[in-house]
Amino acid sequence: MASLFNMPLTKLKRIGDKKAVLFAKLGINSVGDLVRYYPRTYEDWSHPYKIGEALVGEVCCIGAYVERISPPARVRGGLTLLKMTVCDGTDRMGITFFNQGYLYDRFVNGGDFLFYGMLKKNGSFYEMTSPTVSEIQKAGIHPVYSQTAGLNSRQIEDAVSQAVKLLPEKMNDPLPDELRNRYGLCPLDFAMHNIHFPKSLEDVEIARKRLSFEELLVLQLGMARLKGGRKDMTTAGNRIVRDYTNEFFAMLPFEPTNAQKRAVKECIDDMSSEGTPMNRLVQGDVGSGKTAVAAAVCYSAVKNNMQCAFMAPTEILAAQHYNSLSSLLEGCGINIRLLTGSVKASEKKKIYEELENGNADLIIGTHALISDSVSFKNLGLVITDEQHRFGVGQRSALISKGKSPHIMVMSATPIPRTLALMIFGDLDLSVLDELPPGRQKVDTYLIDSAKRARAFGFLKKHIDDGQQCYIVCPLVGQSEMDLESAEEYIEKLKITPLRSCRTGLLHGKMKPKDKDKVMSDFSAGKIDLLVSTTVIEVGVDVPNATIMMIENAERFGLSQLHQLRGRVGRGQQKSYCILVSDHQGDTTRQRLSVMCKTNDGFKIADEDLRLRGPGDFFGSRQHGLPELRIASMSSMEILDLTQQAAMDILHDDPQLEKKEHRGLRFETGRLFAKTGSDQLQ
Repeated sequence: MASLFNMPLTKLKRIGDKKAVLFAKLGINSVGDLVRYYPRTYEDWSHPYKIGEALVGEVCCIGAYVERISPPARVRGGLTLLKMTVCDGTDRMGITFFNQGYLYDRFVNGGDFLFYGMLKKNGSFYEMTSPTVSEIQKAGIHPVYSQTAGLNSRQIEDAVSQAVKLLPEKMNDPLPDELRNRYGLCPLDFAMHNIHFPKSLEDVEIARKRLSFEELLVLQLGMARLKGGRKDMTTAGNRIVRDYTNEFFAMLPFEPTNAQKRAVKECIDDMSSEGTPMNRLVQGDVGSGKTAVAAAVCYSAVKNNMQCAFMAPTEILAAQHYNSLSSLLEGCGINIRLLTGSVKASEKKKIYEELENGNADLIIGTHALISDSVSFKNLGLVITDEQHRFGVGQRSALISKGKSPHIMVMSATPIPRTLALMIFGDLDLSVLDELPPGRQKVDTYLIDSAKRARAFGFLKKHIDDGQQCYIVCPLVGQSEMDLESAEEYIEKLKITPLRSCRTGLLHGKMKPKDKDKVMSDFSAGKIDLLVSTTVIEVGVDVPNATIMMIENAERFGLSQLHQLRGRVGRGQQKSYCILVSDHQGDTTRQRLSVMCKTNDGFKIADEDLRLRGPGDFFGSRQHGLPELRIASMSSMEILDLTQQAAMDILHDDPQLEKKEHRGLRFETGRLFAKTGSDQLQ
């Protein structure tokens, strides 16, 4: 099959250069790509109904012959109508086609056909509008492909049919026989034919299971090999000789959770190893205590004569981490410094000197940490908060200031464990899956816009009591869509009970210093009500903020809504989140109701993964995974099976060099080549 990836689509009938360009829009650039372009769903034409037996209001397939047909007629608006009556020997059905006059020649001579569409009834007369039509001998399961303008599913099906016929009778299967037998998977040739042109829906599921398994296995092999390749490249420049964790925990005014203790131990174990430096993700829900974990690891690192650098994406977050870590490490004799763009030049110079001569033990800052003026005496630990907010170059610039320093990444975005292991392919994983005692539950309610006035009154009552509130809008400025924008919202508030409140505006188009000023004012209590876009999603801690109201909540993913909700409930007062949506779709209401039922970020992440796929965790395509053709990231059972299979294979053959693994090596290189990676070729 490998040769088909080198065969241009123009080798197929009815595909010229112009149509090849349309296929390219779908990511199909070769005959091999076409064979691997799987249907998104199927239409079951295998058991045609009699007209009177089919369910009215349901999509179905009906077999009938053309009894009467009228020539195409042009009507007002430039539409062309083609009307006909079909009969199955017992009942009749009227069929109307819009702008498909060319079908007249197909039907005028009569004949038996299959009609696939929604059956309606007008009085005692059955009707269908613009059904899909096929000859009676083509009864079966029909594939339906995702399409693009100028290229419909039938045209794609025709091309796929030609491509499948070019497959060799005996295909080279990338999955070894032993592996397929162990997991009960069908051979590749059965899978490829039955995913496109199955004889039954049962055969579709057999083919889908096998192809999904292969795709996820190839993905996990690729991520593991990338991770292993990076680990082999460096040796730790510093290591922990003595563990001071218990000494640090004894100084805390609270008892760490078991999850925190476990995460700290995993970090210390990594940093004590004589091999590669630590490269670990500490992932936990909002309020799970990631900062205390970072403080514990920094304590042992400093006691082992290392300097630590902690990089945050914004000045206000850097200042927040500085205050938190200073409190946790108070009285420890550790010199902690804050370095941001707004620090005065004279103070910066002093900090530079302290870092260079080793007097500064822990530096917390923004991208100011990567400036040429910053140099360390012995940088041994680099911590980044919300790594996806930094560019690769920024992280590398900080890491390069030490000799293979240990790396800790902190993330407040809960991700299902198996998915996290792939997204952060070069990182080991520690999960904080329990919250410290006393962490507040945020009550969440879903309302429609008719109840907005009551919600405003609820906000006003709490503001009058001295509390603060957020209102989040999805857009800024004018939009063609009927969505509230932050700027427009501010104006509308002037005719509501909230008009007397001190109101601030925050959105992504503002200059960084202006955003920091607004958030600083809100943190200081100078603003009662902050109208914002999602720029407040991560990190900023304002304990006095007790209510968040989110407009057009259906526009956000569940994980994003959970991150937003995490901005309230950080103090001692009861807190609330109000989701506003007029969207009446069952799926949307079901999705938003999840937010009302649980505050568990990992349960929400699982649901988000099931409903929306991995992109929502960090925004479209930002997760950096190759695009999958058939596998679902929500299939946790197959994810777990393929993860174990990948570990077994790589334990036996790390570079996939054995004869039985050559097919997997080829497929791994092909999948990851689409992300721009050539390391797996």
